[in-house]
Amino acid sequence: MESAEIREATLGEIAVVFLKLGTIAFGGPAAHLAMMQEEFVRRKKWISQADFLDRLAAANLIPGPSSTEVAIFIGHLKRGWRGLIVAGCCFIIPAALIAMAIAWAYVRYGALPQAQSVLGAIKPVVVAIIIQALGKLGRSGIKTISLAVIAALAVGLNLIGVSPVWVLIIAGALAAAELGMRTRLLGVGTVATPKMVGGALAAVVVAGAWPVGLGRLFLSFLKIGSIVFGSGYVLLAFLQTEFVQHLHWLTEQQLLDAVAVGQFTPGPLSATATFIGYVVAGWKGAVVATVGIFLPGFVLVALSGPVIPRLRRSAVFSAALDGVIAGSLALMAIVTWQLGRASIVNWTTLALFVASLIGLIRFRINSGWLIAGGAVVGLFVR
Repeated sequence: MESAEIREATLGEIAVVFLKLGTIAFGGPAAHLAMMQEEFVRRKKWISQADFLDRLAAANLIPGPSSTEVAIFIGHLKRGWRGLIVAGCCFIIPAALIAMAIAWAYVRYGALPQAQSVLGAIKPVVVAIIIQALGKLGRSGIKTISLAVIAALAVGLNLIGVSPVWVLIIAGALAAAELGMRTRLLGVGTVATPKMVGGALAAVVVAGAWPVGLGRLFLSFLKIGSIVFGSGYVLLAFLQTEFVQHLHWLTEQQLLDAVAVGQFTPGPLSATATFIGYVVAGWKGAVVATVGIFLPGFVLVALSGPVIPRLRRSAVFSAALDGVIAGSLALMAIVTWQLGRASIVNWTTLALFVASLIGLIRFRINSGWLIAGGAVVGLFVR
């Protein structure tokens, strides 16, 4: 009976609605998903509640920004591969254009004292937003004592210099092995994990051999977009490792500025890649970075339709994914600590940080408003 109520959608309607969402969807993935549920399930009746939840679950099982992938899933469900492309691009493009415009102003005027004071006031707000997100994700992502132990081990591995990719691989393998010891089902569903690991490692090797330039920039973001699980905030650990520690193309401060831009622009947080691409290599770099970070999501959504149901039934694959998520949260915690040290440097920034945490946790203020408030403080407090 429910399926009889589902309405069809043209490509033009899909384009208009996702352009609107991409322009007004402030507040991060949770806010994006709430808006999509309201728009497509309740108002337009393009998709049933059950189908929406299925697509959300599938998006959480593959790498990439979950809210963007849900948008791509909905487009694919309504109009096939054409809808997939239209929905994804229209949701991404507004944030990418805004981020590119801000990056242009940042490169040209970022050294001005006023701009520096505004960015300095926004940074502690960003740290508070990440901490709040980390708390929510931790409660749902680290569900058992064994996952907590794996997360702690992931912290230790990262602190001794193990790369984020290997941290996630080890975390997933440990979680799968732990399940195998408990259930003696280690042989079930293990085929998918080595394939995913092999693909990630291949991307790492290729990217590592590419000379510095637009090609290297593209492969770096393609690699990151292919292996980042969970919230868009987990992206920070990979951005820091790749562009701050390894390539030395960004400073810690520039990375935090990029995260701030991703926060006060609508749409996916991964638009941070657009900002970084522009800072590194101008408008061509912005385009290359944007395509690189989002391309895996399009490909994975297109390929995962018949695969996801089988993977969800695999106990070992589910356990490995739980381990990957625990490792991702551990990496996110480390980066949050590092960014906090770089941004909370005086009483003003400490006050902004505390006030933002209270606003987020106690009063549930939209993160976009807090970013705007931090910018206003920065205009008047030097």
